[in-house]
Amino acid sequence: MERKKETTTTLVRKEDIQRGWYLLDASGKTLGRFCSEIAKILRGKHKPDFTPNQDTGDGVIVINADKIVVSGNKEAQKIYRYYTGHIGGQREIPFAVMKVKKPDYIIMHAVKGMMPKSRLGKQQVRKLRIFAGEEHPFEAQKPIKVEI
Repeated sequence: MERKKETTTTLVRKEDIQRGWYLLDASGKTLGRFCSEIAKILRGKHKPDFTPNQDTGDGVIVINADKIVVSGNKEAQKIYRYYTGHIGGQREIPFAVMKVKKPDYIIMHAVKGMMPKSRLGKQQVRKLRIFAGEEHPFEAQKPIKVEI
């Protein structure tokens, strides 16, 4: 009779976490597919030692956020809504206007929606840096350029 193999799950401690930075170019990428890859890196799911209750993720720098694209009629139909807190204070901003005014908000809003709604999720989102153009001030982190 054969013995059954025991499998063990390794849990990562805070001291053992290896962090890095990734540089992603958003030009010509589809919004949802691109942001899901960002969320995966921020959470640490791309690593073999992923632990759900630890922040094992890496930092992400996104450049060319103003060149992100959406499929279908979303360019004309997608609307960002927020509420100021005052009576009649609901504001609506179309995607095309938001892309011109705050292109970084589009990606941040999408990634936040894909992250866990907890303290850990908020901590992981803080490692996301988004820039509208090619330039970024994070050369000291030596980011690894990744093509998605």
